[in-house]
Amino acid sequence: MTASPFVSDDSVMRNIATGVPGLDAVLGGGLCEYAFNLVAGAPGSGKTTLVQQILFANATRERPALYFTVLGEPTVKMLRYQRQFEFFNAALVPAAVRFVNLAAEASSGDLEVVLQRVIAEVAATQPAFVAVDSFRTIVGGGRAAESPESLDMAHFVNRLAQQLTTWEVTSFLIGEYSDTEQRQPVFTIADTILWLSEDVDRNSATRKLRVVKVRGRNPMPGLHTFRLNASGVQVFPRIPEQVRPRRQQPVARLGTGVPGLDAMTGGGIPAGDVVLLTGPAGSGKTTFATHFVAQGLVDGEACVVAVFEEYPDAYLTRAKVVSTGLDHMIDVGRLIVTYLRPLDLSVDEMLAEIERAVQRIGASRVVIDSLSGFEVALAPSYRADFRESLYRLVGALTVSGVTVLMTDEVVDATPGGRFTHERVSFITDDILVQRYVEIDGALQKVLSVVKMRGSEHATDFRTYRLTATGAVIGASLADYHGITTGVPTLAAPARVPSV
Repeated sequence: MTASPFVSDDSVMRNIATGVPGLDAVLGGGLCEYAFNLVAGAPGSGKTTLVQQILFANATRERPALYFTVLGEPTVKMLRYQRQFEFFNAALVPAAVRFVNLAAEASSGDLEVVLQRVIAEVAATQPAFVAVDSFRTIVGGGRAAESPESLDMAHFVNRLAQQLTTWEVTSFLIGEYSDTEQRQPVFTIADTILWLSEDVDRNSATRKLRVVKVRGRNPMPGLHTFRLNASGVQVFPRIPEQVRPRRQQPVARLGTGVPGLDAMTGGGIPAGDVVLLTGPAGSGKTTFATHFVAQGLVDGEACVVAVFEEYPDAYLTRAKVVSTGLDHMIDVGRLIVTYLRPLDLSVDEMLAEIERAVQRIGASRVVIDSLSGFEVALAPSYRADFRESLYRLVGALTVSGVTVLMTDEVVDATPGGRFTHERVSFITDDILVQRYVEIDGALQKVLSVVKMRGSEHATDFRTYRLTATGAVIGASLADYHGITTGVPTLAAPARVPSV
């Protein structure tokens, strides 16, 4: 191992894939080889798991990893918990991933002893990766900035950082820090800083990751949701703003599958559009959406349905009213019905699930049923930005040419009520509105095409029925006035002038 200050003669630094889903994209392409990385955050935020997942994804017998622990508990106890994750490979310990406990040296209070032990172990092993957990435990954090102990810490940090950066190793320092402590010396020296945190809002808690700093890279800005599951850490990159491609005429039209609806929409739904179908409870929104899916399958397309308000089995049972072949389409890989109901989700997690399904079967139609369930499934901290979240979600889907149909319940779609929610209507290309009206003492369902961007469409209200085989568009209510009041009246016939 060389002690040269020049880590490589190459002009371009190599990337190291982290092995953490989503993290490479957030970092702008992975970790820089030989970088000095700081992973900071509160206790329990997932720092140890994140670093160990990276090491187990990259360490080999030829390029081993040294993991220094400074814990009040034995290393074997930490490993007992870490080996529960799928990334943990016991066959790599200790040949490829070696754990060294520095508790005895740290307890002496002599930082020079700690540093010399680290140097000796690195010299003996010649690793490609070095991690120190917890770095804050070694230096005894929390001391006043002007105290002698703090000065010793700054000196120790500088010496350790210099050793790690002059060795050809990719290093990780793990430490517990608060937001107010980012002026510590280690933050200046580090090449990469990852900050892990937990957002607590009432009964909800969501984990987030932020890239504070990466030298020579352009990481994704903002906070990115991550989860700890059986596989380890999974990062959900914050959806970047997408620019939808300009349409090239002519635009293909997609059949809706509802008899009479294609004529109302001017020949079907333009491919790549975002369609919003709104209406009160029981108006048949899911039935119309299922028609749209069934028609796509008939036309040879693949479809994805994201449901939030019922389990897939229940959805498929009700969908059999429209189509009896949906189960078969799932079996042959043309249809995916995904259930996204767990609470405390982020919009990025939802997009990741939907995008995986779209890419798996090459889907061209996506149904989100419903936006009301989607909003409830979000963690409270994300509901506050629901408008922005939905905008990013829809933009990310449609940029690839997928046609999206979303259903939304409008509770006050009654006399004097609104057709849609203002917070979602602006992102849509087409809006179909369902509502109830009273005609001759009976409640009737009516439909209107409120918006079709860049396309001619019917402007009248038409009745529709939900039958044993699905929805059917009926007669126009052109002869009625006051339909939006909920109690329309039949217009008086025009008088024929007498001769």
